[in-house]
Amino acid sequence: WPQLVESGGGSVQAGGSLRLSCQASEYMHMPVAWFRQTPGKEREAVGVIYSSGSTIVVDSVKGRFTISRDNIKNILFLEMNSLKPDDTAMYYCAAGWGPDCYPGGQCMYWGQGTQVTVSS
Repeated sequence: WPQLVESGGGSVQAGGSLRLSCQASEYMHMPVAWFRQTPGKEREAVGVIYSSGSTIVVDSVKGRFTISRDNIKNILFLEMNSLKPDDTAMYYCAAGWGPDCYPGGQCMYWGQGTQVTVSS
């Protein structure tokens, strides 16, 4: 089964940018979504990219976050700009079919997560 490994997290000041990567062990035919979670809060869907390349992002990050993919290297990206302290979370990529995965969060495959911390 496909393995997903996130990287690219770190600490930035508000207004800064980060690019998260999700390295897949194989080409992902199924949609790949990004989620985030902070302690004590429910996991939140951030967005999804389909094999066609089309994407959806949630309203709270629209205009700031962009999802893309490199189909040759099997890498999915989450480009995050104009970061806010509220974006602080553990970010996960996950893959699965249908709304149960995105936005439902019941995905078949998950990465281990990468921490993003935004300071004011």
